[in-house]
Amino acid sequence: MDVFKRNINNIFFIFILSHLIIWTLVPTLTNYNLPLDVIEALAWGRNLDWGFNKHPPGSAFFPEMIYQIFGAQDWAYYLLSQIFVCIAFIYVFKLANEILNNSILSLVSVLLLESIFFYNFTTPEFNVNVCQLPFWSITIYYSWKIFNQSEINVKDCILLGFFGAAGFLSKYLFVYLLLTIILLFLYFIFYKKIKRFDFKYLISIEVFLVLLVPHLIWLNNNEYITVIYGLKRSGLEQSDILDHIKFPMIFLLKQICILIPFFVLLRLLVKKFKFRFNFKDKKLLFLIFVNIIPIILILFTSIITGSKIRTMWMTPFYLSFGILFVYIFKSQIDLKKLKPFLNGFIFLFFLSPVLYTYISVKQTDKRTDYPGKDIAMKVQYAWDQQFDNPITVVLGNEWNAGNLSYHLKSRPSWIGPVDQNIINNLKEHMCIDDVCVGTR
Repeated sequence: MDVFKRNINNIFFIFILSHLIIWTLVPTLTNYNLPLDVIEALAWGRNLDWGFNKHPPGSAFFPEMIYQIFGAQDWAYYLLSQIFVCIAFIYVFKLANEILNNSILSLVSVLLLESIFFYNFTTPEFNVNVCQLPFWSITIYYSWKIFNQSEINVKDCILLGFFGAAGFLSKYLFVYLLLTIILLFLYFIFYKKIKRFDFKYLISIEVFLVLLVPHLIWLNNNEYITVIYGLKRSGLEQSDILDHIKFPMIFLLKQICILIPFFVLLRLLVKKFKFRFNFKDKKLLFLIFVNIIPIILILFTSIITGSKIRTMWMTPFYLSFGILFVYIFKSQIDLKKLKPFLNGFIFLFFLSPVLYTYISVKQTDKRTDYPGKDIAMKVQYAWDQQFDNPITVVLGNEWNAGNLSYHLKSRPSWIGPVDQNIINNLKEHMCIDDVCVGTR
């Protein structure tokens, strides 16, 4: 145990490195094509803007940055996804060290996250949900630093505003965490009856709003297209009275199922699930706010609007769950049971990539089996037989046209669905099935 305790940081580093390597290699070796959301993000990234038809710019910006460095190398985008996951884990570990004051329990609070499939099985697909992960954990971390300070540090306020904006520009759902943090500080200021309001609190809001200005201008110029898309995805327009009960119940049942492995793994360490809430405990208060309130807010959204909450939207919401429940059951945790816990963790740690590999190899009709590179080669050959100029634009849906944009050497810009008016204005063009390529 003493040797284990002395090497906690090394063990954490090995865990992070192992997670990154395994979850980069497994999809690289078993997938023939990049997943849908990655192809979509690369199609948007070819024409970077302050927003796109479905999402704000964050999830397109980072894949585009990787493309500029590595080009059309599939492994690089799987690596990007795991870098985001590992950064999130690192900040969870940093926060755990500050709150738990116990290096072993801090490590446990991160290892517990491997029991939640959001942080392993679904991570190879870099999308808006994965894109939020580091910003979610960093935002919580700097919120704690400000919340726990007697004298507010301006630098921490600036960083909170910056990473809060980065999270929001990854996906609007990040607003649930931001609202929670605002509620936390309002509770702290008014309920605790702080005598003198420190205007440094407003620095975070100012930085956040300044960084959002370009996107807000883009939103206004594009008729709030991303907001409308989000509302359509929730099924809000078709909701009826029963949906106000049905969808919240489905949402709760799904969350319980998702968290079953988490509590089974936690049970290997905890003697009994006995606890007492002391709401004067500042640490407990903070952890309850950042973990439970966002889930309550999104549940209320479903109850009030009758909207459907998609499972994957909850990806970042459980990042600090390990810290919360380790803190709650801290006195009940028996470190003599650490070996069974580690055995359970290792089982789950390797189970996920094994299942991913099996599904990837066994099922042959997935998006990741799409012969995108082969189709691009055929299109390029057919184009070269007719024209001398390189392909500069591609039209079609984001999947088929996006694959061509990614795999063709000239990396043409995706400019939207097939439109005869656009085609008529191209110097040269060629259409195959439901996509068209051309040059301006």
